[in-house]
Amino acid sequence: MSIANIVATLEKLEKMHKSLLELAVTKTEYIKQGDMEQLDQLIKNEQAHVAAIDTFEQQRQKMVTDYLRAKGIALSDTPSVADVIEAAQHSEPTDALVAVRERMVDLLGKLKRQNDLNQKMVFNSLQFVNITLDAMRPQPRSEQFNYSGAEVRGQTEIARRSFNEFKA
Repeated sequence: MSIANIVATLEKLEKMHKSLLELAVTKTEYIKQGDMEQLDQLIKNEQAHVAAIDTFEQQRQKMVTDYLRAKGIALSDTPSVADVIEAAQHSEPTDALVAVRERMVDLLGKLKRQNDLNQKMVFNSLQFVNITLDAMRPQPRSEQFNYSGAEVRGQTEIARRSFNEFKA
């Protein structure tokens, strides 16, 4: 396993994450417009991207694991690209690996911020919908002005008592 293979896989991951970021930016616009049909289509497209990213991520993990094992390095729970950079510093050039890793870290930060914004916008939209629904629902009237059918028909507790009960 060579560093070049790991770099190639990371570049594929980077390309997929850039595409996912573009979708997240587009999602922001659809949320602003309230275009639910387009938003639904976009979410399906996002799910396809996430599935592809998951496949590439599994490949990356396998490559990193294989590389570290080949170097005779004890593996941590989840071996990372940083582990490969550390292991390869003395034996192979790591400039390309370092560069793609830094781009990925930056890209993932942007993606996280965009997704956080989208989440907040959706939450605010839901709050607006709930406020609007609450305003449209009839509010219950106060008990002192709300008479039940029994009171109107004269079937209250007082009306059912006999005359003898009130003599005393």
